[in-house]
Amino acid sequence: MNHKTVSNKTYPRKKGIFAEPTLLTAPFPHNLHIPFLYSRSPPYQILSTNNALGSAERGRMGAFCDDDLAFSSNYNFGCSQDLRFSKHVHDNVHGNIYLDPIFLKFVDTEQFQRLRDLKQLGMAHMVYPGAVHSRFEHSLGVYWLAGEAVHRLKAQQGLELGIDRFDVQTVKLAGLLHDIGHGPFSHMFERDFLPKVLKGSEWSHEQMSTEMINHIVDEHHIDIDVDTVRRVNEMILASSKYSSAKSSREKHFLYDIVANGRNGIDVDKFDYIARDCRACGLGCNFQFQRLMENMRVMGDEICYRAKEYLTIHKLFATRADLYRTVYTHAKVKAIELMLVDALLSANGYLQIASHIQDPSQYWKLDDTIIKTIETAPNEELKESRDLILRIRRRDLYQFCNEYAVPKDKLENYKEVTAQDIVCSQKNGVTIREEDVVVNNVQIDLTRGRHNPLESIKFFKDYDSVEKFSISDDRISHLLPTYCQDMIVRVYSKKPELVGVISEAFENFQLKTYGIKAQVHATPEKKKKKRRAFEA
Repeated sequence: MNHKTVSNKTYPRKKGIFAEPTLLTAPFPHNLHIPFLYSRSPPYQILSTNNALGSAERGRMGAFCDDDLAFSSNYNFGCSQDLRFSKHVHDNVHGNIYLDPIFLKFVDTEQFQRLRDLKQLGMAHMVYPGAVHSRFEHSLGVYWLAGEAVHRLKAQQGLELGIDRFDVQTVKLAGLLHDIGHGPFSHMFERDFLPKVLKGSEWSHEQMSTEMINHIVDEHHIDIDVDTVRRVNEMILASSKYSSAKSSREKHFLYDIVANGRNGIDVDKFDYIARDCRACGLGCNFQFQRLMENMRVMGDEICYRAKEYLTIHKLFATRADLYRTVYTHAKVKAIELMLVDALLSANGYLQIASHIQDPSQYWKLDDTIIKTIETAPNEELKESRDLILRIRRRDLYQFCNEYAVPKDKLENYKEVTAQDIVCSQKNGVTIREEDVVVNNVQIDLTRGRHNPLESIKFFKDYDSVEKFSISDDRISHLLPTYCQDMIVRVYSKKPELVGVISEAFENFQLKTYGIKAQVHATPEKKKKKRRAFEA
């Protein structure tokens, strides 16, 4: 009998030119086996790999959070330009990414390369050492997923929706450039630093992204038409308060792919959730490819198959978990609070905030401002240098305690201030407002106290012509009925004041709620620092 060998295994040949194809399994690292569909007739060509896979196997092949190996998403070669003219980048989350020449014109600029010096998670790497990935790779990831999403919609509903090359290019370019105007240190620069420097400022990184795009096009003489730039800018602003009127948009569903202001499901979240979980070494239970495979446009809106409502809930729940365990980790916030104080002190001399007024200067502002401050000999920067040195030596603002605001108090919640804590102190060592830092942390599923599933439209199956929402009483009773937390944290800038500030914080809780809302008492070892100081 004649035989053929595939991957060190021997299989019998079957004669006949019309014989059925056969499914063979080739071994792969980490016990993953990939089925190859071979013809049974010579020359025994591989007919298909991915089509022979079930959804579970395709999920295992995806380059997602828990896998040791990264594999490329399915690349639609038919929708791309000739790959000979594309740049191939291997990403540790999505695998192979291909950049066509028009996108390379933006990537190969100093403004885009600046993103390499912006850590995606700001100072989180001081707690999670692996969290050193940058906005550069995140932007490439969003570009790739945006392309995957629009190519999938075009393949399934292209004629019906009228998706053309212009639509594909603008969606991908919006994904690539959505964070080009992002400030240093994640969102700390925008949310914590600028409001204290520029009172009443409504500056946003989305708006700056559009200004940077216009600047790049002019500065580098990129041959791109005005309509493309306008559409890209509108897509980037789609989830911000600067969004254009929804009624004026053509093909509104395209604006929901990169920055979804309608319900929060977008490829930006898909990428940063997978990337951040991987970098921090956390498990990720959410698989975005399931949503990519089960989406459909109905009534100019991207809808999802009803059976995927739990997958969507996992998206928002994983995001909330990242906020709680990484983005707002008590130590991470302590470091960020110190860095804000350092930047505020240095702003008068370095004019840091002035960079946001001019795109030609803004690209020079990145995370390396820390090194600029700590290596500068100027006396005007001494206070800032001392704070950064404290961060380097782990002499941080001391976490005193925290509590979650009771659910029945959330609706009329007013942010707690350092003055509230100081006014709650009793006899003993006197504390001042400048000794106390209060951090009000809001964590939700993306729509405040509301269930995010209420704003998402579903369909039953691909023959359905109706879309619908899923109300609370029709979903799993195991899912949470409340979708928001407000956490109040208090820090002491001086270790010796931890005890007295913690006591004042407890007094504030008793005065406000009639109970101590905090779960744990302040550790005694922190209070001992005060007694040692007094001795």
